[in-house]
Amino acid sequence: MIKKLKDFVFSKHFVKHFGLVVLFYLVAVFITVIYLNLATNHGEKIAVPNFTGMSSNEAKKKIEELGLEFQILDSVYDPKLPEGTVVEQLVEPTTLSKVYVKTGRAIGLRLSKKSELVEMPTLVHKQIQLAESILEQRSLRYEIRYRSTSEENGSVLEQLYRGRRIREGEKIPRGAVVILIVGQNDLGEPLSLPNLVGLSMDQVKMMLDTTGFTSYSFICPDCLTKEDSLAAIIFGQSPEYIEGKTVLKSTHFTITMSKSGIGN
Repeated sequence: MIKKLKDFVFSKHFVKHFGLVVLFYLVAVFITVIYLNLATNHGEKIAVPNFTGMSSNEAKKKIEELGLEFQILDSVYDPKLPEGTVVEQLVEPTTLSKVYVKTGRAIGLRLSKKSELVEMPTLVHKQIQLAESILEQRSLRYEIRYRSTSEENGSVLEQLYRGRRIREGEKIPRGAVVILIVGQNDLGEPLSLPNLVGLSMDQVKMMLDTTGFTSYSFICPDCLTKEDSLAAIIFGQSPEYIEGKTVLKSTHFTITMSKSGIGN
């Protein structure tokens, strides 16, 4: 039995077919290695540049020149940068990460945007001072217009954006101007517009109360305590002071102040 097996193993027929099997295996391995090298760009190393600060068009052109893919991840609100500026990238620059990529790799970019949408709150029936505070918290600007009414003195009657009524929940750009229509029972007689810039909060209150103005509010972005507010100096007012100008007694003053006395 062993002799027959030995004779078979060393026979020309067995050796021939065994050789063919080994040859087929070696050829298959060789082809696989070549395919993988071609498919995975073996040995290829592309350094990723730093795209931060570039415009989206500039970054896209550079990425495509390198044989890479361009992908926008999302946008980040930054009013200080031009629209579409690259603020972050994925993959990081090779100079920082020491990582190289191959052709076809996607480079994700986050771009800047100058506008961000915020939801409009409901201000109708709220007192003007509260309405102002709510708008400021959402980084929305406002203009106040008065309407004679027999009720709701000092409260918001309507809220308008671009000439139309705006409802709660509607999204508008951060920094947009909202018109507040405020009710006034007594518009009063015209009075000389005072210049409040350079005064303290207590001095302004005394001046306005003495003159006859009763509707005013203070804004101090850098005041954290009551002592900060008392020490702050006025650097802006609305309505803006114009020599010789008169305003109605019912006019609401929005007074801006700072601990340093200088606006940001």
